[in-house]
Amino acid sequence: MDSVLIIGGTRFIGRHTVSEFREHGYSVSIFNRGHHENPFAADSAVDHIKGDRTDDSALTRAQTAVNPDVVVDCTAYHPHDVEQATSIFDEAAAYVYISSGAAYGKEVVPKREDETPLCPCTPAQARDETGDTYGNRKAAGDRAVFEAAADGVRAMSVRPPIVFGPHDYTGRFDYWIDRVTRFDELLVPHTKLRQLVYVRDVASAIRTIAESGDAGNAYNVGTHTIPTLDEWLELIATAADTSVSSIFVDHHRLAAAGLAPDAFPLYRARPHVLSTAKLESLGWNATSPADAVAETVAHVTATGIDRDVGPDYSKTKSVIESLTG
Repeated sequence: MDSVLIIGGTRFIGRHTVSEFREHGYSVSIFNRGHHENPFAADSAVDHIKGDRTDDSALTRAQTAVNPDVVVDCTAYHPHDVEQATSIFDEAAAYVYISSGAAYGKEVVPKREDETPLCPCTPAQARDETGDTYGNRKAAGDRAVFEAAADGVRAMSVRPPIVFGPHDYTGRFDYWIDRVTRFDELLVPHTKLRQLVYVRDVASAIRTIAESGDAGNAYNVGTHTIPTLDEWLELIATAADTSVSSIFVDHHRLAAAGLAPDAFPLYRARPHVLSTAKLESLGWNATSPADAVAETVAHVTATGIDRDVGPDYSKTKSVIESLTG
């Protein structure tokens, strides 16, 4: 396989996926509407095809122009998007859909690709645009992948949990980098174990699946070891050459201060752990959390925070003072 078309390709996961395939000798084309700055505009080795992925004719033009060996679908948020793409690119050597760990419909530990049920998805949910139905829609996209594979398309999916790393426009991990590098005591809600994944690992997983995955299969991707939230903060502090104290607090104390635990990025009320054994069987390996955090902290320190999320420190400081005297 020599060529890849990435639907999306300029923001976060797609941006790193472009770099991953380029570093491994592929010719790369990106297909999107051009609404965001193209970081590869000056790179003659990365072609840009402008178009709306919801427009069948635009996707067909991209297929004709590139005739890609691999298609990576970063922007399929509705099951129809997957159905459309797997039909248009049915002769590609590989189609990889970026699904989500949110597609799982049962809270078990760990969640396994071939055992844990997926979320249901009603016709109304399949058309919805809100975050409330995100997992339902991603699960329906997975089922569309399986159906396409049954019809002979080499279609597969990758399921990441929350992704962090350079160029993360969500600001969820960056919130904690900002707080650790500015303050020595942080209010941390009691939270269940939550697996994360480094964005470069998602990109390498996508390439690994395209090259070695089996049609009709989904593959979880995530950290191999699973630090707790306070351990992530310690990793950030080490990378930033500082120190931090985590002040744990329950939801009752937060409520008294007008705060809710889910206002804090990376909070999770139930454990969320994905088995990565299936992906690792293809030869994929995760970056160590320490290295991933160090690279992320270096980037955020150099470029700043893309988005301000989470509670203001002024709101958390009063709770810290009440707990520490």
